[in-house]
Amino acid sequence: MKSIFTSIATLALLLLLLEGCSNSPKETIPEAAPFAKGADVGWLTEMESAGVKFYDNNGLQKECIQLLKDKGINSIRLRAWVNPVSGWNNTRDVVVKSLRAKALGMKLMIDFHYSDDWADPGKQPIPAAWSKMNYEDMKTALYNYTKKVMDTLKANNITPEWVQVGNETNDGMLWEVGRASKSMANFAGFVKAGYTAVKEVSSSTQVIVHLSNGYDNNLFRWMFDGLKANGASWDIIGMSLYPYWAPDGINEWAATNTKCLTNMNDMVARYGTPVMVVEVGMPNTEAEKSKAFLSDIITKTKSVTNNNGLGVFYWEPQCYKKWRGYEMGAFDETGKPTIAMDAFLE
Repeated sequence: MKSIFTSIATLALLLLLLEGCSNSPKETIPEAAPFAKGADVGWLTEMESAGVKFYDNNGLQKECIQLLKDKGINSIRLRAWVNPVSGWNNTRDVVVKSLRAKALGMKLMIDFHYSDDWADPGKQPIPAAWSKMNYEDMKTALYNYTKKVMDTLKANNITPEWVQVGNETNDGMLWEVGRASKSMANFAGFVKAGYTAVKEVSSSTQVIVHLSNGYDNNLFRWMFDGLKANGASWDIIGMSLYPYWAPDGINEWAATNTKCLTNMNDMVARYGTPVMVVEVGMPNTEAEKSKAFLSDIITKTKSVTNNNGLGVFYWEPQCYKKWRGYEMGAFDETGKPTIAMDAFLE
């Protein structure tokens, strides 16, 4: 009889424990942030000043950012130049375009080139005002400039979602002082200075370090191993992906995308930070192929481990009629979006 009572008591205790477990709060997995479907429109104000107009697929003239929003774009990327001779992409111009993007509910990415003009894998020119500085003074100038731009945006009630400290910095920035293959420590110091300046103004803004050739895992491992070893910080690893210039070529874009996905997953596993494709492009004469490429890289980026693929940005899709010699926009020769842009609606 005693054993029966003992069994009943044990069973009752077990039921109480189970009831307690059922009433305890359930662990919830946070939802992923909305996937960024973006467009870099740094040329926009210059194009408008030159009389370039944009039209929807019915031939109705529209403001460009609204037109892109109608095509599924939810984020805008803008380059920032220190003291450009033409004035385009200076701080004032960046604020003008940022306010337009904000008015349409777009998220914003600011891409600091740390140059008076283009900075890319083939060139990283020092701004004229910094050209005589030593490393420490240049690092201070970079910090002060970054903070001033961020403060100016804040004064206009603009908070970038993302900020790039450097553009396509495959071998660092501010050459030769910050060339990574000569002094990874110097490049890491510049990254740290930019990161600190951004966070002091807006702790929520995510800082990106950006390389081109998203298919090249060796390049990315070399760079981010070097930055990590030298104490640099970043929140997101950014990459460019242009099949036209990739080793597999434009007709083998699927192979390039597959290599990029492998690289993205490796970056997440190796460094514990998310990834984002901040530049893509295909010739506007290859609209069907471009749409297939875009749909595929968007799908692949969304598939990155644990929702760590944050977005895909098309670089200057609004370009047409060989604006500034560029032929990889996603608008046709009449100023209307090609079918390529429909990939962002999917």
